[in-house]
Amino acid sequence: MSRARRSVRDRILETAGELFYGRGIRNVGVDEIVAASGVAKMSLYKHFESKDALIEAWLRESGARWQAWLEQRIQRAGCDPGTRLLAVFDALAEWFGESSFRGCFFLNSAVEVADPAHPASRLAVEHQTALLGLLRSLARETGVPRPEMLARQLLLLTQGAIVIAQVHGGPEAGREARRAAAALIAAAHGTTG
Repeated sequence: MSRARRSVRDRILETAGELFYGRGIRNVGVDEIVAASGVAKMSLYKHFESKDALIEAWLRESGARWQAWLEQRIQRAGCDPGTRLLAVFDALAEWFGESSFRGCFFLNSAVEVADPAHPASRLAVEHQTALLGLLRSLARETGVPRPEMLARQLLLLTQGAIVIAQVHGGPEAGREARRAAAALIAAAHGTTG
């Protein structure tokens, strides 16, 4: 759908998201978003009471889309629990290989604002909590004795892989993280009690 046919709110969010993700939330002003989206400043403030509200809306919508995308990749992996868990890392490698990849929008935003009370920081915590929950659920499916511990280890791998991919580019960090995840899963199955 062309940008002109989308709602004003959606055009603002899409434009802001492209600019925020591409250049950082602190490097993009409201005037630039208004100009690039082709809406009046009053329209922006009608839909978003502040730049922080716009940042929050962008992160919420982007996070929901990313989560749905990841869950779709996991579903495509089939029924085998181990394969489904490793599909997280296959998805990361795919994401890292995209030319538009610039890291995790939650991590980038939280680092930029450096204020734990800012919506970006709170949403980064929510995002990681949701990802941990997904990893925990997938770890349980594999039947490992301590799924919580495995999920926390895999969360560290995902976040580390994202940072490495952002710095170095390309899908290799996802592939390396997948190999490390496979070793952690195998070790977790060998654990008793």
